[in-house]
Amino acid sequence: MASPILPGTGLGSGIDTGAIVKALVNADKAAKQTQIDRQTTANTAKISAMGSLKSALAGFQATMKGLGDLQNPQFLGFAASSSDAKQVTATASGDAVSGNYMVTVQSLATSSKVATAAFSGGTSSPIAAGTLTITQGGVNSPVTIPTGATLQSVRDAINTQMLGKGVTANIVTDSFGSRLVVGSNTTGAGTDITLSGIAGLEITAGQQLGGTPTATSAGAIGEFAKDAAFTVDGMKLTSKTNTVDKAISGLTLNLQAVTPAGGAAVSVVVSPNTEGLRKSLQSFVDAYNLVVTNVTSLTKPSMDDDGKPTIPAALTGDPIARSILAAIREPLVTPGAGDKLTVLSQLGITTNQKTGALDFDSVKFGKATNAQALGSEVQKLFLGDPTATGEAAKGLLSRMDAVIVPYTVTGKEGILDSRSNNLAKVKNELGNQQLALDRRVETLTAMLTKKYNDMDTLVGKLKATASNITSMFDAMNAQKKG
Repeated sequence: MASPILPGTGLGSGIDTGAIVKALVNADKAAKQTQIDRQTTANTAKISAMGSLKSALAGFQATMKGLGDLQNPQFLGFAASSSDAKQVTATASGDAVSGNYMVTVQSLATSSKVATAAFSGGTSSPIAAGTLTITQGGVNSPVTIPTGATLQSVRDAINTQMLGKGVTANIVTDSFGSRLVVGSNTTGAGTDITLSGIAGLEITAGQQLGGTPTATSAGAIGEFAKDAAFTVDGMKLTSKTNTVDKAISGLTLNLQAVTPAGGAAVSVVVSPNTEGLRKSLQSFVDAYNLVVTNVTSLTKPSMDDDGKPTIPAALTGDPIARSILAAIREPLVTPGAGDKLTVLSQLGITTNQKTGALDFDSVKFGKATNAQALGSEVQKLFLGDPTATGEAAKGLLSRMDAVIVPYTVTGKEGILDSRSNNLAKVKNELGNQQLALDRRVETLTAMLTKKYNDMDTLVGKLKATASNITSMFDAMNAQKKG
């Protein structure tokens, strides 16, 4: 806050009263200002540290979420490759075994799509009220059609009432009018759709629209729903879907396209996923170490040339840092649910006793996955055993996430958020203390300035009086001499 003191020498006394007042005010202010500045610096550093910790833990959680994605498995002991991914792709599970399989695709599994007869009135054509029954695979699904319905409102009713059942409807308009088209994402023979219950919308089993439809023709568009037909090493197989997980133990085949006539069979090779596992483990180790490094940087004080601590870090001696490290270390030493693989050290991952970070020994990892054949159990160690119950069903990622969540959850329940809120209150209180000190400085400055100005004025008057007296005596002496 700006000082009201005007610099300069007192006119009456010749003394620099401004400098005197400033020195006195600064002396009074110094101790409290130093305390506020010190506490503000420390509090600001702690606020920043809480944000840094939460960011590091959130990054660790994101890495674990990616590693635990069941749609894109990262810890598979075996990897499957295809010589032509446009025809067939494959994914190996933990139960897979090394091997080479020759696959050809004769036909893909298809779903049912049917179209009604044409309505010349277009999408606004009136439709009788009642119950439209959609039958697929022997299952009847009723759709209520209210009074005053149109072809478009029937479409909307189907999409609303069949939501989540894999059946959708739309309208296609040709030269004869508009047709209600109903399709399904369920594939395989025996899943053809039939419609009944509403006049003009009926489609019976075996009915086909035909290549050149008429105004009254209705039925399946194109072929009826059928199974996929393919061969594995020359054996003829079928599947209701294009995702085949029962043909080869531990291997899921994804049929993408029919093998061209005279084309070569697709080679699907299953082999140990050593490199993939190494990358996944390294990702986990790196993410874990980032948290450890972050905590260490926030707790380790600066050192002088003799190795003695000088300036403390933001969280030096703070129990929250130690609690985080203790929390994330605990799941590392909890045995997993595997048969042969139960701890990370078997894969060459150990805790560095000096830094607390994880060390990854790639040589030991190679021996574990090759000689000891532990690669197939890595997924169970990290993701758990779905066939087990209780704690045995949980993997390392699940246990690790459980100990981190209390720190990263938002709101008053979150440890870091709660701590940040308390620090924000301290920041506000320090701001109030600074305002109070500034007001005190302003008041003290004004008071001392007035006092010294009064003193200066008084000294000036006394000097003037002395000067007058001196002048009088000089005059009297001059008269005597004259």
